[in-house]
Amino acid sequence: MPRHPLSAYAGRGMPCPGVRGAKTRMGAPHAGVPGADTPAARTMVRVSSRWGIAAYAGGVSEFNVRPARSADIPGIHRLLEPLVDRRILLGKDLAVLYGAVQEFVVAEASGELIGCGALHVMWEDLGEIRTLLVREDWLHHGIGRAIVEELEEKARRLGLSRLFCLTFETEFFARRGFEPIGEQIVDADVYSQLLRSGDAGVEEFLDLAHVKPNTLGNTRMLKHL
Repeated sequence: MPRHPLSAYAGRGMPCPGVRGAKTRMGAPHAGVPGADTPAARTMVRVSSRWGIAAYAGGVSEFNVRPARSADIPGIHRLLEPLVDRRILLGKDLAVLYGAVQEFVVAEASGELIGCGALHVMWEDLGEIRTLLVREDWLHHGIGRAIVEELEEKARRLGLSRLFCLTFETEFFARRGFEPIGEQIVDADVYSQLLRSGDAGVEEFLDLAHVKPNTLGNTRMLKHL
C-alpha cells in the first residue's frame, strides 16, 4: 500500500505521509496530516517552554507539546486507528509503540491528546521524523508545525545535523526547510552499516528495491539543521 503521511503530518505511522506506522508515511491534510498553513496556524506562536513542555497560543487555540509518557501510548494508538481503518496507514502494535515511547512527543489541549510525532535516530548525525499525526478536528491550527519544531529541537540536543522524512506533504515540509533528495546521500561505509539495521524506515531512507511498493507517491526529503 502506498504510504500516506501525517493524519496531519508525516513520518512512519503518520497519517501525514511522512511518518511510519501504518505503512504510510507523512500524510495528507484530509487524513489528519498537517497540510497547508492557514491564518490560524501561521499566528500560532510558542509562548513558553519549561520542564520539557512547550506552550503554544494564537488564533483561537492553545495547546502544549511535551515528551510522551508510557500512559500516552493508548492515546497515540487511538490516533492511528482511524487512519488504519481507512487504509491510509498500516497498523502498529501497542508493544511496538511502547518500545518507541522515548522517541515521541505529543500535543495536548485541555488534557486531550490531539497529535504526536516521533524522532528516530538512524546514524550519528541523521534522524527521521516518523508517525506525525494530528487529530482531524485540530488540523490547520499549527499543531503539526509545532510538533516538527519540537522534534527538530530534540534532534539538535542529540547532536543530529540532518533530518529525513518520507512524505506526500512536500509543500508542508519544504516550507520548513526540507528538500527532495536523490538515491544516495551517505557514503559507502555508512550505507553498508545501515543495511544491517533491519529497520523498515532505514530501508526506505536507503530506497531499497523491496520497499519501493510501500513508498509509491511519497518523496524522500532532508533538512540540514
